[in-house]
Amino acid sequence: MRIIRYLKDSKLAVLLVVLLLVVQAFTDLSLPRYTSHIVDVGIQQSGVEHVALDEMRADTFDEVCMLLPAEDEAKVRAAYTESDQGTYRLNDTGRSEIEKLDSIMAMPLVSIHYAGQIPDFDIAQLKAAYDSGAVTKDQLLEMVDEAKAKMGEVGDSLVEQQAIQAAIGEYEELGYDMGAMQMNYLLRIGAIMLGLAALGMVAAIFIGLIASRTAAKIGRSLRGRLFKKVISFSDAEVQSFSAASLITRGTNDIQQIQMVTVMLLRMVLYSPILAIGGIIMVSQTNLAMSWIIVVAVVIIGILVAVLMVVAMPKFKIMQKLIDRVNLVSREILTGLPVIRAFDRQQFEEERFDDASTKLMKTQLFTNRVMTFMMPVMMLVMNGISVLIVWVGGSYIDAGTIQTGDMIAFITYSMVIIMSFLMIGMISIMLPRADVAAQRVNEVLETEPTICDPSSSEDGRIEPAGGARIAFNDVCFKYADSKECVLEHVDFTAEPGKTTAIIGSTGSGKSTVVKLIERFYDVTSGSITIDGVDVRELSQEKLRSMLGYVPQKAFLFSGTVASNIAYSDEGMPEDRIEFAASIAQASDFIESKEDGFQSEISQGGTNVSGGQRQRLAIARALATDARAFLFDDSFSALDYKTDADLRQALHNQLGEATVVIVAQRISTVLSADQIIVLDEGKVVGKGTHEELMADCEPYREIALSQLSAAELGGGDAA
Repeated sequence: MRIIRYLKDSKLAVLLVVLLLVVQAFTDLSLPRYTSHIVDVGIQQSGVEHVALDEMRADTFDEVCMLLPAEDEAKVRAAYTESDQGTYRLNDTGRSEIEKLDSIMAMPLVSIHYAGQIPDFDIAQLKAAYDSGAVTKDQLLEMVDEAKAKMGEVGDSLVEQQAIQAAIGEYEELGYDMGAMQMNYLLRIGAIMLGLAALGMVAAIFIGLIASRTAAKIGRSLRGRLFKKVISFSDAEVQSFSAASLITRGTNDIQQIQMVTVMLLRMVLYSPILAIGGIIMVSQTNLAMSWIIVVAVVIIGILVAVLMVVAMPKFKIMQKLIDRVNLVSREILTGLPVIRAFDRQQFEEERFDDASTKLMKTQLFTNRVMTFMMPVMMLVMNGISVLIVWVGGSYIDAGTIQTGDMIAFITYSMVIIMSFLMIGMISIMLPRADVAAQRVNEVLETEPTICDPSSSEDGRIEPAGGARIAFNDVCFKYADSKECVLEHVDFTAEPGKTTAIIGSTGSGKSTVVKLIERFYDVTSGSITIDGVDVRELSQEKLRSMLGYVPQKAFLFSGTVASNIAYSDEGMPEDRIEFAASIAQASDFIESKEDGFQSEISQGGTNVSGGQRQRLAIARALATDARAFLFDDSFSALDYKTDADLRQALHNQLGEATVVIVAQRISTVLSADQIIVLDEGKVVGKGTHEELMADCEPYREIALSQLSAAELGGGDAA
């Protein structure tokens, strides 16, 4: 089981839980035995525990010794000491061998106590004859055996019970207060039971505490590892799992693992301990009725097997259905404006209802199966209780067992049955958790396609100035695609200059920027920065040199300042303000009541598209990057803001390299170099004037957006 592997780092906690479970099992299994003592000894035997009395009259002592073989007589005489009152008291030697004395003295006490009820057995005459030598010990023993035979076929248990009654009669003859003796015994046993219950409660509390902390620790560790792994993923891995599935694995699946870990520590480990202990206690109580427990366990085993066969397939598909619900929910919430704009609310409601209904039906099925399980289990348990009472009643009537023994047997039987029931229930839940663990492990075991080299070439990179970015015969295709997105791309972005990339939709413009950032690795060829292949640099070093503005500007919940200073929480205010001024964001920021401390909602939904783009640009400009990559980042800006921003970039960035991906021709007119892409191939390279003269695809794009006069005039702002 994968879940058990998660416990390897918590061996001490598991060991401590096992020890505490043993303590709890000891208390739980001891209480029925003491309940039996309360009924049998405390109530039926007036608190008299042993046949071997604490004190006997001299006549009774002599008569008992007379009816014992010589060897047993010697043991009894060594166990008792004559008191000043002429009675015989049990000494320390006798107390150490009390169990043996019980067995030795049982039949003699019964013979003495019931002598008047046995024909031709007058104990007084026999004592006189024995003292005078008229009767030998062997003859007396033969007479005792004959007397026992005349009493009928009785078991040792019945003899012991009659011997206890004889002991009670002897105590009464000595003047003992039997009511006080009984109450003292009940109070003593009751105090022991309270102590055991308290000990079991303390053990259960600590078990729950340790199990919960261990499970929470495992959950925290898994979430941390999962987050770290997902953060290391390239876009390819994220897309292969889907964001919705990764969210489910990091929340629902880990919660499932955490919950089952608690149950594993508290129930799965406890059930075998309790079952084995219960079987041992049953064997000490009465083996004659043990077949009843075997029948119960077989019935439960069959029931659990049927439930597993019925419910297991549903458990395995439940997590995928949760993924589906999360996916649909995420899409609806993200695309809510589009849904409303196209009046597709009903369609999306039906789509969500379909995903939710499938999950609901699956959960209802499994819940009904589990709901069906409990009444059946209770029927089995109650039926077993009735069977034990039925069979046990005949044993009590025959004198084989006492009432307390039957009560204890019922309790132990329920303990054993409940233990197997818990094992059965967990055996149904564990596979579901194992599926969750498998899904989490799939993520943890996935190796990112983008990895740091074993020995980086970070030291070869220039510490300052602009970065020289070169594409050398680069080809690229996605892992699940047969066609190349980029083919034989060659160009160099020089420091201190602006390189613009333009082309029709789907020509591979954004892919160029993602390859520079190494969100993907090239299929063939190479991309170098200052002559060093980006694959030979650590990702941290590579991305610390690049200021990246994605095509879809995304802001984090927080303030304007925290979003601009995202790369450095301790960034000085003047640096933040400087970046905002270059990005042409100062005016709208200062117009807000709280200025740079104004709140930004998740995703930047409380600002306009153009404001969101400018804040994203400011975030990149606030870094110490040597090259700035703008992936169609000016699309939401008006022409004037676009022109002012590009002018500010030209004036303020100095030697930094600038790469701009754009759709608008006005954005790239003043670039030092323009790369024209068409279906993944470079079809033009040069300045605006050169491309207008030599590159037909560029000329078509330009004329489709601006007039010939505007194009001839340079910047169309």
